Amino acid sequence: MKEFHIAKNDSGQRLNKFLEKAVPRLPGGMMHKYCRLKRIKLNGKRAEPSCRLQEGDVLQLYINDEFFSVPDGAQAFRTIAQPRVSVLYEDENILLADKAPGMVVHTDDRGDTDTLIAHIQAHLYQSGAWDPDDELSFVPALCNRIDRGTGGIVIAAKTAEALRVLNDKIKNRELSKKYLCIVHGHPSPASGRMDGFLRKDEKLGLVTVHKTRVPGAKTAVTLYRTLAVRDGLALVECELITGRTHQIRAHMAAAGHPLLGDGKYGLNELNRKFGEKSQALYSYKLRFDFTTDSGGLAYLNGRAFTVRAVPFVQKYFPGYRIP
Repeated sequence: MKEFHIAKNDSGQRLNKFLEKAVPRLPGGMMHKYCRLKRIKLNGKRAEPSCRLQEGDVLQLYINDEFFSVPDGAQAFRTIAQPRVSVLYEDENILLADKAPGMVVHTDDRGDTDTLIAHIQAHLYQSGAWDPDDELSFVPALCNRIDRGTGGIVIAAKTAEALRVLNDKIKNRELSKKYLCIVHGHPSPASGRMDGFLRKDEKLGLVTVHKTRVPGAKTAVTLYRTLAVRDGLALVECELITGRTHQIRAHMAAAGHPLLGDGKYGLNELNRKFGEKSQALYSYKLRFDFTTDSGGLAYLNGRAFTVRAVPFVQKYFPGYRIP
């Protein structure tokens, strides 16, 4: 029998969600069966999978030890001696990391465990900000993600409350995210709005842009403005009104101005001229614009954060100061 005492970071969540993390190898069907058989008890009584845990609750699990083993990769942070995390901002609730292009945020289909979240967890563990031995199911987690080849701001939640609040704010579009990119050619007009419908081919991992709605497509809106032009290239700022997969890359390519270095949506013959093999795209500015209750994160409302530097800006537009 294993006994869990529910603390603040684990309160408020459904029992079945807690068990998915605390007992990672317990199948969902068996979890429901064990609840019916009272092999999973909450405060000494039969527990329903849908019930919400409260701080101070005692959960008793009469199940075999093998179900408690941790999946591969979940302990990757313990193997990192020197975390590679460029911390833009950190407080008791969140951490803003400036992700380097080339680093994957989560373990992907390649099985790469050298991930941003592993390095953030290692940083928090080594600094004493997080002790996994004091937690039952919560681990610091990312609230947003960006592609391997894209750099910029990624938000990590250090508490369960912060994770719930920020996931809700992102869903309700109460965060403003701006990107810098370099495109081939000079957009005309120099600033404007791109509307369309994006459909993703899951097998190819490729997004197509459509002027009218087609089955499986989602609305996509991107605002853009040209900041500088030089040598057949343009430095462009983009603001996501919607947050679709590859939205900026697909939108700019559809407009006839693919991103420099983008091998998926761009033109390799143009990219080879500059020797770039990854898209020149950077999530450089984040602003919290809460319009609804934000609980313990209310102090962040109205605050904006900007990265210190964007490598490709200095390379192709030397002397340009990031706005």
